[in-house]
Amino acid sequence: MPLIRDLVRRLYHQSPVVRELEAIEKQLAPAAAPARILQEEFVARLLEQDRYTQSKRLNRHEHQVFSQNGEDGVIREIYRRIGPGSREFLEMGVGNGQVNNTTFLLAQGWRGHWIEGDLRSVESIRRDFTEPLTSARLKLIHAMVTAEAVPAYLRQLGVSRDLDLLSLDLDRNTYWILEALLQVLRPRVAVVEYNATYPPDLEWKVEYDPRAWWNRTSYYGASLKAYELLCRAHGLCLVGCDLHGVNAFFVREELCGDRFEQPFTAEAHYEPGRHYLIGAPAHPPCFSDRVTAAPLPPAEPGAAPRSPEA
Repeated sequence: MPLIRDLVRRLYHQSPVVRELEAIEKQLAPAAAPARILQEEFVARLLEQDRYTQSKRLNRHEHQVFSQNGEDGVIREIYRRIGPGSREFLEMGVGNGQVNNTTFLLAQGWRGHWIEGDLRSVESIRRDFTEPLTSARLKLIHAMVTAEAVPAYLRQLGVSRDLDLLSLDLDRNTYWILEALLQVLRPRVAVVEYNATYPPDLEWKVEYDPRAWWNRTSYYGASLKAYELLCRAHGLCLVGCDLHGVNAFFVREELCGDRFEQPFTAEAHYEPGRHYLIGAPAHPPCFSDRVTAAPLPPAEPGAAPRSPEA
C-alpha cells in the first residue's frame, strides 16, 4: 500500500495541469504574503484598543478552522464558558460543508443537521462527509429555505427543540427565517449574519419575499439592532460580534450570568463591516480525504434549489 500511494502521488505531481497550478501558486504566494501580514498587524493593533482588552469580550478568541472568519474560536470559547449541552447543531446555508460554523463541531464528535439549497454543494457534501452521513451523525436536506417551510424541515430532520447551536447563513431572508425558527426552537447559542451597513442603533430588515434571493448588494438580512430585539424577545442575549462585522453571537439569558461583556446591546457589541480582513487559510479546509459518495438525502417536497447568486 505505501508503494501504491507513493506511485499515485508521483503521477499526480507529474500531471501538466497540476504542475501549471503549482507554478501559479508559487507566483501568487509572494504577493499574497504582504497582504496577510498587514491584516495580522491591523488586527493586533485593533485588539490593543481599550474596547477589546476587556476580559469578557470574545474577539481575542477568534480562530479559523472551518469557519469563514474567526467564528470557530468564538463558538469554542462560548461553550468553554457555559459548558456543552446536547452537542446538537442546526445550520442553514452550509455551502459545500468545508467553510461554515458547524463543521469544526462535527469534527469534534457533535451531531447535527444541515440544509443547503445549491445542488453542487450538496453533491460535494455527499462526497466529502461520507462517515457522518452514513452513520446518521449528520443529516442533510437539499432545499430552498423559506420561513413557511421551517416546521417541515425541522420535522423531517428530527431537530430537538432545545438544541445546542443554531447557525444561519442565508443572505437575504435571514431575519424572517430566524423569526420562524425561534417560534419552535430554544437554542442555547445562535450565530447569525447581520448587515453591518446599518448603524447599531437602527432597527432595519428587508421586506420578506420567499421567492427572492440576495442580489449581492447591501439589501440583505437585517441590522444588528433588529436581531438583538428579535432574539431578546425569545430569551437570547447578544454577547458579541466578530471583528469582520459579519456574525453576531447570542446566548440564552439564563446561561449568561457574568460570563460575557455587558450590556447585551447592539450599541455595545457592534463591529463595522471589515470584509477586507477576510482571507483564505494557509491550507484549503478539508474535513476528510475519504471521498466515497454517500446516498443522496431526500429533498424537501416541493423545494427549489437556491439561486446560483446566493
